[in-house]
Amino acid sequence: MAELQLQSVKKRFGSTQTIHGVDLQIQPGEFVVFVGPSGCGKSTLLRMIAGLETVTEGSIHIARRDVTALAPSQRRVSMVFQSYALYPHMTAEQNLSFGMRMRKVAKETVAEKVERASEILQLEPYLKRKPGELSGGQCQRVAIGRALVQDPDVFLFDEPLSNLDAELRVKMRAEIADLHQRLGATMIYVTHDQTEAMTLANRIVVLRDGRVEQVGEPMALYTNPANQFVAGFIGSPKMNFLPVVSTGVDGEKIEVAVEGEGGKAELSISCNAQPAGGDELTLGIRPEHTTIDDSSELRARVRSVEQLGSISFLYCTLGGKSLCVQSQGQLLPRPGYEVGLRFAADKLYLFDANEQTISTLKPMAEH
Repeated sequence: MAELQLQSVKKRFGSTQTIHGVDLQIQPGEFVVFVGPSGCGKSTLLRMIAGLETVTEGSIHIARRDVTALAPSQRRVSMVFQSYALYPHMTAEQNLSFGMRMRKVAKETVAEKVERASEILQLEPYLKRKPGELSGGQCQRVAIGRALVQDPDVFLFDEPLSNLDAELRVKMRAEIADLHQRLGATMIYVTHDQTEAMTLANRIVVLRDGRVEQVGEPMALYTNPANQFVAGFIGSPKMNFLPVVSTGVDGEKIEVAVEGEGGKAELSISCNAQPAGGDELTLGIRPEHTTIDDSSELRARVRSVEQLGSISFLYCTLGGKSLCVQSQGQLLPRPGYEVGLRFAADKLYLFDANEQTISTLKPMAEH
């Protein structure tokens, strides 16, 4: 286990800056996930930690050593890539041991480490098989095992599950979480999939355009997003956003009007700040915090319905804007029907013109 610290890290490719002064402290044994849309800089940041990209400005410390200018082999890190990057002509056992054999590690030590990694990752039945004879999940376990035998201070994962099918991704997520639990190692994991981030991370780092938008525990980010970008990225399905207009202030509450199908509804939202940029605001409400209630004056029209068994999603039009509603009911309105909607009053978010959260932060869910 080792701590990792990034201090004012910047990266430029020619005149284009892709990482804008990232500061981050990762504690020994933490599982930290970098998440964000394509092009946000998460893989570039990981590659700088690995030493595969140079740091333009700032510094990187691993186990209190300044590794900014060190070669990858001197950093005591191991990286698992999106592609398995296995040697196709070698068996799984030979792939696991290749790096150690190239470093002239004693045969007894090589055998011991391969045996330990195989046991942890349940690879014993596949050691004599070549990659072409293994499934995608088995290949990925070999790739993880190859990192494991190096005894690194920090494990780095660059979207390791992207090439797997949906069912196998779920299984491999559980295996990686179990591996972290058993090893207690420091792990940094890059993904664009917020479900992977929510299920694996001790803490999530949300990135946008090379900048850190928010850092926190998964449920803290889900409950208390700092801005509209984080609110829309964390949670599945994503949060609904509706344009609203402030109609007044009552103490610490802001009154807003929501345009529905055939009329307006008034809502009162507790806020901890006055909005910047005028009275035009954005209301945020998650699909799971919206219910169908025909007695409500807030009316929407159903466009389509997805029934997934235990839950269903209704895609509606509300005042000309799209809105997703999560329902556990079995009897659902058909497309084209008009329904009444009710929002959970204590689950409403309000964002100002700068996309900053101004509604009172909700208590974080207990562990």
